[in-house]
Amino acid sequence: MRTLRLTAFQKRPLIQLLHAFDVHDLGGGPQDVAAKVLASDHAQRPSVEWKDSHARRKANRLIHDSTALVERGYLKLLRGV
Repeated sequence: MRTLRLTAFQKRPLIQLLHAFDVHDLGGGPQDVAAKVLASDHAQRPSVEWKDSHARRKANRLIHDSTALVERGYLKLLRGV
């Protein structure tokens, strides 16, 4: 059986995804994910600027991807796919 060994480079985005999931699961929205996970100051900007922010798009993508990972995507990770 092949053991799962992740490099530090592979671990970083997975940790970020799990952190984003935790923030979202506790009721946080994209602005919370941007502030806490991405450490982005864009989360504090007025709503007009926030709406067009790269940090908003990244936070929404993290929420989507982290939910998919937690719901079933981790199985692909464990299989090494």
